[in-house]
Amino acid sequence: MIYPKISIVTPSYNQGQFLEDTILSVLGQRYPNLEYLIYDAASTDNSVEIIKKYEKELSYWVSEKDKGQGDAINKGFTRATGEILMWLNSDDILLPNILNFVAAQYNEKGDGIYFGNCLHFEEKNNGALVARGSNVEASFNSIPLELADTIIQPSSFWSRKIWLEMGILNIDFNFGFDWEWFLRAKQNNIPFYPLHKSISLYRIHEEHKSGAGGRKRQEELLRIYKLYNSRYANLYEHIINEDFTFSFGQKITFRILKLIYGKGFRRTHFLRKIQSKKYKEYTAREIDIIKSML
Repeated sequence: MIYPKISIVTPSYNQGQFLEDTILSVLGQRYPNLEYLIYDAASTDNSVEIIKKYEKELSYWVSEKDKGQGDAINKGFTRATGEILMWLNSDDILLPNILNFVAAQYNEKGDGIYFGNCLHFEEKNNGALVARGSNVEASFNSIPLELADTIIQPSSFWSRKIWLEMGILNIDFNFGFDWEWFLRAKQNNIPFYPLHKSISLYRIHEEHKSGAGGRKRQEELLRIYKLYNSRYANLYEHIINEDFTFSFGQKITFRILKLIYGKGFRRTHFLRKIQSKKYKEYTAREIDIIKSML
Protein backbone atom coordinates (compact mmCIF):
# COMPACT_ATOMS: atom_id res chain seq x y z
CA MET A 1 0.00 0.00 0.00
CA ILE A 2 1.12 3.56 -0.76
CA TYR A 3 1.15 5.77 2.35
CA PRO A 4 0.62 9.40 1.30
CA LYS A 5 1.69 11.89 3.94
CA ILE A 6 -1.23 12.91 6.14
CA SER A 7 -1.01 16.21 8.00
CA ILE A 8 -3.25 16.67 11.03
CA VAL A 9 -3.54 20.00 12.83
CA THR A 10 -4.96 20.23 16.35
CA PRO A 11 -5.93 23.74 17.51
CA SER A 12 -6.32 23.97 21.27
CA TYR A 13 -7.03 26.40 24.07
CA ASN A 14 -7.43 25.39 27.72
CA GLN A 15 -8.58 21.88 26.82
CA GLY A 16 -6.08 20.07 29.00
CA GLN A 17 -8.75 17.77 30.41
CA PHE A 18 -9.37 16.36 26.90
CA LEU A 19 -6.17 17.07 24.98
CA GLU A 20 -4.28 13.89 25.86
CA ASP A 21 -7.10 11.72 24.54
CA THR A 22 -6.93 13.62 21.26
CA ILE A 23 -3.15 13.33 20.96
CA LEU A 24 -3.13 9.61 21.73
CA SER A 25 -5.89 8.96 19.21
CA VAL A 26 -3.65 10.44 16.50
CA LEU A 27 -0.29 9.03 17.54
CA GLY A 28 -1.88 5.68 18.31
CA GLN A 29 -2.78 5.27 14.64
CA ARG A 30 0.87 4.34 14.05
CA TYR A 31 0.51 5.63 10.52
CA PRO A 32 3.94 5.49 8.87
CA ASN A 33 3.74 8.86 7.09
CA LEU A 34 2.12 11.18 9.62
CA GLU A 35 2.77 14.87 10.19
CA TYR A 36 1.10 16.03 13.41
CA LEU A 37 1.05 19.70 14.41
CA ILE A 38 -0.47 21.25 17.54
CA TYR A 39 -1.27 24.95 17.81
CA ASP A 40 -2.03 25.94 21.38
CA ALA A 41 -3.37 29.45 21.94
CA ALA A 42 -1.28 30.22 25.04
CA SER A 43 -3.36 28.03 27.35
CA THR A 44 -3.27 28.74 31.07
CA ASP A 45 -4.15 25.19 32.16
CA ASN A 46 -1.99 22.07 31.89
CA SER A 47 -2.15 21.87 28.08
CA VAL A 48 1.50 22.73 27.45
CA GLU A 49 2.62 20.17 30.01
CA ILE A 50 0.62 17.51 28.16
CA ILE A 51 1.99 18.58 24.76
CA LYS A 52 5.58 18.43 26.02
CA LYS A 53 4.95 14.88 27.18
CA TYR A 54 4.58 13.86 23.53
CA GLU A 55 6.71 16.47 21.76
CA LYS A 56 9.24 13.92 20.45
CA GLU A 57 6.45 12.34 18.41
CA LEU A 58 5.08 15.65 17.12
CA SER A 59 6.20 17.27 13.90
CA TYR A 60 5.67 20.75 15.33
CA TRP A 61 3.95 22.49 18.20
CA VAL A 62 3.67 26.02 19.50
CA SER A 63 1.90 27.79 22.33
CA GLU A 64 1.19 31.40 21.43
CA LYS A 65 -1.74 33.78 21.17
CA ASP A 66 -3.66 33.71 17.92
CA LYS A 67 -6.72 35.28 16.32
CA GLY A 68 -8.97 32.33 17.07
CA GLN A 69 -9.42 28.71 16.14
CA GLY A 70 -9.59 29.35 12.41
CA ASP A 71 -6.37 31.31 12.52
CA ALA A 72 -4.58 28.45 14.30
CA ILE A 73 -5.81 25.96 11.71
CA ASN A 74 -4.75 28.22 8.83
CA LYS A 75 -1.28 28.53 10.35
CA GLY A 76 -1.07 24.78 10.69
CA PHE A 77 -2.02 24.06 7.10
CA THR A 78 0.38 26.74 5.87
CA ARG A 79 3.20 24.83 7.55
CA ALA A 80 1.86 21.36 6.72
CA THR A 81 3.43 19.41 3.85
CA GLY A 82 1.06 16.43 3.57
CA GLU A 83 -0.91 15.30 0.54
CA ILE A 84 -3.95 14.83 2.79
CA LEU A 85 -5.10 17.40 5.34
CA MET A 86 -7.48 17.31 8.27
CA TRP A 87 -7.86 19.05 11.59
CA LEU A 88 -8.90 17.47 14.84
CA ASN A 89 -10.06 19.70 17.66
CA SER A 90 -8.58 19.10 21.09
CA ASP A 91 -11.80 17.63 22.49
CA ASP A 92 -12.39 15.14 19.65
CA ILE A 93 -10.93 11.68 19.05
CA LEU A 94 -9.99 9.66 15.97
CA LEU A 95 -11.20 6.07 15.92
CA PRO A 96 -8.57 3.30 15.59
CA ASN A 97 -6.86 2.59 12.25
CA ILE A 98 -8.62 5.47 10.52
CA LEU A 99 -5.59 6.99 8.83
CA ASN A 100 -4.94 3.79 6.87
CA PHE A 101 -8.56 3.95 5.75
CA VAL A 102 -8.21 7.63 4.83
CA ALA A 103 -5.09 6.90 2.78
CA ALA A 104 -6.82 4.06 0.93
CA GLN A 105 -9.75 6.30 0.00
CA TYR A 106 -7.42 8.98 -1.31
CA ASN A 107 -5.34 6.46 -3.26
CA GLU A 108 -8.51 5.17 -4.93
CA LYS A 109 -10.39 8.40 -5.67
CA GLY A 110 -7.81 11.21 -5.68
CA ASP A 111 -8.50 14.88 -5.01
CA GLY A 112 -11.70 15.83 -3.23
CA ILE A 113 -13.38 16.31 0.12
CA TYR A 114 -14.09 13.11 2.04
CA PHE A 115 -16.35 12.80 5.06
CA GLY A 116 -17.54 9.88 7.13
CA ASN A 117 -19.78 9.12 10.05
CA CYS A 118 -19.23 10.19 13.62
CA LEU A 119 -20.20 9.06 17.10
CA HIS A 120 -21.39 11.97 19.22
CA PHE A 121 -21.03 11.35 22.93
CA GLU A 122 -21.54 13.16 26.21
CA GLU A 123 -20.38 12.03 29.63
CA LYS A 124 -22.92 13.21 32.20
CA ASN A 125 -21.98 14.30 35.72
CA ASN A 126 -23.85 11.29 37.14
CA GLY A 127 -21.60 8.93 35.17
CA ALA A 128 -24.09 8.19 32.43
CA LEU A 129 -22.91 8.13 28.82
CA VAL A 130 -25.20 9.48 26.12
CA ALA A 131 -24.26 8.72 22.52
CA ARG A 132 -25.71 8.81 19.02
CA GLY A 133 -24.45 7.92 15.59
CA SER A 134 -24.89 9.44 12.15
CA ASN A 135 -25.53 8.60 8.51
CA VAL A 136 -23.79 11.39 6.64
CA GLU A 137 -24.33 9.92 3.19
CA ALA A 138 -28.09 9.86 3.63
CA SER A 139 -28.08 13.37 5.11
CA PHE A 140 -25.77 14.83 2.47
CA ASN A 141 -27.77 13.31 -0.39
CA SER A 142 -31.17 14.42 0.91
CA ILE A 143 -30.42 17.82 2.49
CA PRO A 144 -28.87 20.69 0.49
CA LEU A 145 -25.61 21.80 2.10
CA GLU A 146 -26.92 25.36 1.82
CA LEU A 147 -29.79 24.40 4.13
CA ALA A 148 -27.79 22.61 6.84
CA ASP A 149 -24.23 21.57 7.51
CA THR A 150 -24.41 17.79 7.10
CA ILE A 151 -20.63 17.30 7.10
CA ILE A 152 -19.24 16.46 10.53
CA GLN A 153 -15.93 18.29 10.72
CA PRO A 154 -13.73 15.86 12.74
CA SER A 155 -14.77 13.10 10.33
CA SER A 156 -13.70 15.03 7.23
CA PHE A 157 -10.46 15.34 5.26
CA TRP A 158 -9.34 16.55 1.85
CA SER A 159 -6.37 16.71 -0.48
CA ARG A 160 -3.80 19.45 -0.29
CA LYS A 161 -4.64 20.47 -3.85
CA ILE A 162 -8.23 21.23 -2.83
CA TRP A 163 -7.08 23.30 0.15
CA LEU A 164 -4.79 25.41 -2.04
CA GLU A 165 -7.52 25.85 -4.62
CA MET A 166 -10.21 26.87 -2.11
CA GLY A 167 -8.02 29.03 0.11
CA ILE A 168 -7.82 29.34 3.86
CA LEU A 169 -10.63 29.40 6.41
CA ASN A 170 -12.40 32.72 6.77
CA ILE A 171 -11.38 33.88 10.25
CA ASP A 172 -14.16 36.47 10.27
CA PHE A 173 -16.26 33.48 11.34
CA ASN A 174 -15.79 31.82 14.71
CA PHE A 175 -18.52 29.16 14.75
CA GLY A 176 -19.24 28.25 11.13
CA PHE A 177 -15.94 28.61 9.30
CA ASP A 178 -15.87 24.91 8.41
CA TRP A 179 -19.39 25.04 6.94
CA GLU A 180 -18.54 28.19 4.98
CA TRP A 181 -15.42 26.50 3.58
CA PHE A 182 -17.44 23.45 2.50
CA LEU A 183 -20.05 25.72 0.87
CA ARG A 184 -17.27 27.56 -0.95
CA ALA A 185 -15.99 24.22 -2.22
CA LYS A 186 -19.44 23.13 -3.39
CA GLN A 187 -19.90 26.45 -5.19
CA ASN A 188 -16.64 25.70 -7.05
CA ASN A 189 -17.72 22.17 -8.03
CA ILE A 190 -15.20 20.36 -5.83
CA PRO A 191 -16.05 16.62 -5.60
CA PHE A 192 -17.48 15.41 -2.27
CA TYR A 193 -17.19 11.77 -1.21
CA PRO A 194 -19.42 10.57 1.67
CA LEU A 195 -18.08 7.40 3.30
CA HIS A 196 -19.72 4.42 5.01
CA LYS A 197 -17.32 4.57 7.93
CA SER A 198 -17.22 6.13 11.39
CA ILE A 199 -14.12 8.32 11.50
CA SER A 200 -14.23 10.10 14.83
CA LEU A 201 -15.74 10.61 18.27
CA TYR A 202 -17.27 14.06 18.74
CA ARG A 203 -17.26 15.09 22.38
CA ILE A 204 -20.11 17.22 23.72
CA HIS A 205 -19.42 19.06 26.98
CA GLU A 206 -20.30 22.25 28.84
CA GLU A 207 -17.52 24.31 27.25
CA HIS A 208 -18.34 23.05 23.76
CA LYS A 209 -18.14 26.10 21.51
CA SER A 210 -21.08 25.42 19.20
CA GLY A 211 -23.42 24.63 22.06
CA ALA A 212 -22.41 27.72 24.02
CA GLY A 213 -22.50 30.18 21.12
CA GLY A 214 -26.02 31.44 21.70
CA ARG A 215 -27.23 34.48 19.79
CA LYS A 216 -23.74 35.34 18.58
CA ARG A 217 -23.51 31.98 16.81
CA GLN A 218 -26.98 32.40 15.30
CA GLU A 219 -26.09 35.81 13.90
CA GLU A 220 -22.91 34.41 12.38
CA LEU A 221 -24.73 31.50 10.75
CA LEU A 222 -27.25 33.98 9.35
CA ARG A 223 -24.37 35.81 7.67
CA ILE A 224 -23.27 32.56 6.06
CA TYR A 225 -26.81 31.79 4.90
CA LYS A 226 -26.98 35.23 3.29
CA LEU A 227 -23.72 34.57 1.44
CA TYR A 228 -24.89 31.31 -0.13
CA ASN A 229 -28.70 31.12 -0.25
CA SER A 230 -31.05 34.06 0.33
CA ARG A 231 -34.14 31.84 0.52
CA TYR A 232 -32.75 29.80 3.41
CA ALA A 233 -31.36 32.97 4.96
CA ASN A 234 -34.89 34.38 5.18
CA LEU A 235 -36.14 31.17 6.76
CA TYR A 236 -33.32 31.03 9.30
CA GLU A 237 -33.93 34.67 10.23
CA HIS A 238 -37.61 33.89 10.81
CA ILE A 239 -36.74 30.86 12.95
CA ILE A 240 -34.18 32.56 15.21
CA ASN A 241 -36.71 35.31 15.91
CA GLU A 242 -39.70 33.00 16.32
CA ASP A 243 -41.54 32.57 19.60
CA PHE A 244 -42.27 28.85 19.71
CA THR A 245 -44.50 29.07 22.77
CA PHE A 246 -48.16 28.55 21.88
CA SER A 247 -51.08 30.14 23.68
CA PHE A 248 -53.55 27.94 25.54
CA GLY A 249 -56.00 28.17 22.65
CA GLN A 250 -53.32 27.29 20.10
CA LYS A 251 -52.30 24.26 22.15
CA ILE A 252 -55.91 23.01 22.13
CA THR A 253 -56.15 23.59 18.36
CA PHE A 254 -52.85 21.77 17.82
CA ARG A 255 -54.10 18.73 19.75
CA ILE A 256 -57.31 18.64 17.73
CA LEU A 257 -55.41 18.87 14.43
CA LYS A 258 -53.03 16.16 15.58
CA LEU A 259 -56.02 13.88 16.18
CA ILE A 260 -57.27 14.68 12.68
CA TYR A 261 -53.98 14.37 10.80
CA GLY A 262 -52.33 11.71 12.96
CA LYS A 263 -49.00 11.38 14.74
CA GLY A 264 -47.13 12.77 11.74
CA PHE A 265 -48.62 16.20 12.35
CA ARG A 266 -45.90 18.13 14.15
CA ARG A 267 -45.60 21.53 15.75
CA THR A 268 -43.81 22.62 12.59
CA HIS A 269 -46.90 21.83 10.50
CA PHE A 270 -49.00 23.83 12.93
CA LEU A 271 -46.57 26.74 12.75
CA ARG A 272 -46.99 26.82 8.97
CA LYS A 273 -50.75 27.10 9.45
CA ILE A 274 -50.79 29.87 12.06
CA GLN A 275 -47.88 31.78 10.47
CA SER A 276 -48.70 31.06 6.84
CA LYS A 277 -47.56 34.46 5.60
CA LYS A 278 -44.02 33.79 6.81
CA TYR A 279 -43.73 30.09 6.13
CA LYS A 280 -46.03 29.20 3.24
CA GLU A 281 -43.15 28.89 0.73
CA TYR A 282 -41.22 26.49 2.99
CA THR A 283 -41.95 22.85 3.68
CA ALA A 284 -42.30 21.54 7.22
CA ARG A 285 -39.18 19.46 6.60
CA GLU A 286 -37.15 22.53 5.64
CA ILE A 287 -38.28 24.26 8.82
CA ASP A 288 -37.40 21.23 10.95
CA ILE A 289 -33.95 20.95 9.35
CA ILE A 290 -33.12 24.61 9.73
CA LYS A 291 -34.25 24.51 13.37
CA SER A 292 -31.54 21.90 13.90
CA MET A 293 -28.99 24.59 13.01
CA LEU A 294 -30.01 26.72 16.01
